[in-house]
Amino acid sequence: MASPELSQFRRIVVKVGSALLVDSDRGEVRASWLAALADDMAKLHKEGRDVLVVSSGSIALGRSRLKLPRGPLKLEESQAAAAVGQIALARIWSEVLGAHDIGAGQILVTLQDTEERRRYLNARSTIGKLLEWRAIPVINENDTVATAEIRYGDNDRLAARVATMASADLLVLLSDIDGLYDAPPKNNPNAKLIPVVDSISSEIEAVAGDAESELSRGGMRTKVEAAKIATTGGTHMLIASGKIEHPLQAIANGGRCTWFLTPANPITSRKRWIAGTLEPKGTLTIDAGAVTALRAGASLLPAGVIKIEGQFARGDAVIVRGPDTSEVGRGLIAYDTEVAEKIKGRSSPDVMAILGISGRSEMIHRDDLVVGG
Repeated sequence: MASPELSQFRRIVVKVGSALLVDSDRGEVRASWLAALADDMAKLHKEGRDVLVVSSGSIALGRSRLKLPRGPLKLEESQAAAAVGQIALARIWSEVLGAHDIGAGQILVTLQDTEERRRYLNARSTIGKLLEWRAIPVINENDTVATAEIRYGDNDRLAARVATMASADLLVLLSDIDGLYDAPPKNNPNAKLIPVVDSISSEIEAVAGDAESELSRGGMRTKVEAAKIATTGGTHMLIASGKIEHPLQAIANGGRCTWFLTPANPITSRKRWIAGTLEPKGTLTIDAGAVTALRAGASLLPAGVIKIEGQFARGDAVIVRGPDTSEVGRGLIAYDTEVAEKIKGRSSPDVMAILGISGRSEMIHRDDLVVGG
């Protein structure tokens, strides 16, 4: 199967690991390399693409700033080092992107932020607004509060979760190796790069290795696991070398890498999840005008809602029915039951007055809505 091209994708998540970002001998950021990567991102951004970054490095930078000795850290030591390093990491990304007149927004997440729907929607909304404002979200695991029970354990899987959360169509994992090989290339000079993986079989899983860098928590095995998460969610993924300068430009020029392909796309995968996986917690009955608007691709506004049944919280799935009680679709509600009752049938200015804040104008955003035939 032919490899895709970088130019085909509209929303791209780039994962940068500690081993690439931080010089382990000096404990400092590889400034020249990072500036070249920022050049690549700025070019994609200028072309109108959405770019997101999942960046490791807070613990590595923190231990450098605090002059901590080499070797493993206790959990509380890692958390404290991350608290120092996150400030440095945010400043570094702000400066390199700011050089291209691009704003950077820091988002810190834990596993629970992608597992619990309310937090998931909050994080998704923040990412969406930053992209709307043409800023680049810089996302990292919140190592200052993460524990052994809730942490991702590596930023490859975090990047895959972020990619599906943001409905990205491509995840780029920059690594210290240029892709997946059919055997460990350090041990086998005849090892061959696998350019395209159209499905993750047991054979593909068997060739994945483990981490080799002190600063890296992930290895090829976690990258393949990340590929499972990404491709299941409708996101293509690739592994490419981050050791070279301008790594994204190298990919665009057809450089060596491994593509993991998905048969779906992020929007259809997400909507399949909403329509068929989540248990509805309530029902909204809407008027005929709202039915017509939804079938034309609009969001559901409070003004079109006639009746509310059930008990639900923000982020829960609900059924949407027309005035004749036939099911129109299903979606994720933006308000709790009590608030939804207050604003049903009201215009957007009325909603603002009732809530006392601007809030979200939609009862269900079209991206969170599946409309039936």
